[in-house]
Amino acid sequence: MTTTAATDADRSGAHPRFAQALRDLGLDELEGRVRRFPEATRTAAEAAAALGCELSQICKSLIFAADGVPVLVLMDGASRVDVELVRRELGAEKVTRARAEVVRETTGYAIGGVPPFGHRTRTRVLADRSLLAHDVVWAAAGTPYTVFPMAPRDLVSHAGGTLVDVRERTS
Repeated sequence: MTTTAATDADRSGAHPRFAQALRDLGLDELEGRVRRFPEATRTAAEAAAALGCELSQICKSLIFAADGVPVLVLMDGASRVDVELVRRELGAEKVTRARAEVVRETTGYAIGGVPPFGHRTRTRVLADRSLLAHDVVWAAAGTPYTVFPMAPRDLVSHAGGTLVDVRERTS
């Protein structure tokens, strides 16, 4: 990374790897829309409160292990992932939440700051259709203190995601 790129990433608040991913995808203008908060926005509730938006406008980037293979699930902040639906969608025997070290190893980011794209390794991505209920959603920009806005369809597209229904239904 050049000094200029590092300076730009520091100014935007985005994690340097994520800032580079934005540039690589031709999304340079999004760097200027990254919002940094003095308090952590690790959870969807913290992010929604900091932004003053609905909880469902937060896009959570969650790593699961499907038969031991990492998979990214993008879910709206007001919902929970139904691991049985993820298991069926992937045709896996077993799906569990990935351990923190697997999340960091797979994505290059810590839990609470995982963005929907710009990861260290390429993983399969499932995106719940509930994200499409909004014109704009907010996702982590690589740190627990930063978020960025994007149209959900664009976010899913840039993440290489497949739209699915894996939201836990309340009875």
